[in-house]
Amino acid sequence: MSHYPTLNFPPIRLRARHTANGRTEVFDAVRGRWLVLTPEEWVRRHVVEYLRNECGYAPQLIVEEYPIPLNGMAQRADIVVMNSEARPELVVECKEPGIKINDNVLRQVVRYNSVLGCRYIAMTNGIETFCYEMGDSGYKPLSHFPHCRCGDTK
Repeated sequence: MSHYPTLNFPPIRLRARHTANGRTEVFDAVRGRWLVLTPEEWVRRHVVEYLRNECGYAPQLIVEEYPIPLNGMAQRADIVVMNSEARPELVVECKEPGIKINDNVLRQVVRYNSVLGCRYIAMTNGIETFCYEMGDSGYKPLSHFPHCRCGDTK
């Protein structure tokens, strides 16, 4: 996994294995299954561990690949964190490190949130991370993931 870039998240330990066809898979403890390690998955694994270990979200509140019905098409949000009433509270869109976080990514996560109704949205490529809180006058930028004890993703 040394060919993946260092991200602006704390280092994590991954349980990995190599398949017969030469792919690397990592174990997703939240979903309890092996996943092919792609650049986007590298970012998602870091974000999930950050949400668990630094922000204090319980693993059972974190849902990966959350299905969203959008304009008659099935979409999937990378990460949705539920609140104690089992309602979506935070939606996170992960991109691979080489993908710029721009207005297109913001529009994507806002579209997802038009269905989910989360109080918080975030998007990251592991290098850049942007978090927002939904308020009466729209989205207000935050300097960190919501409820995070350490205050930022560095």
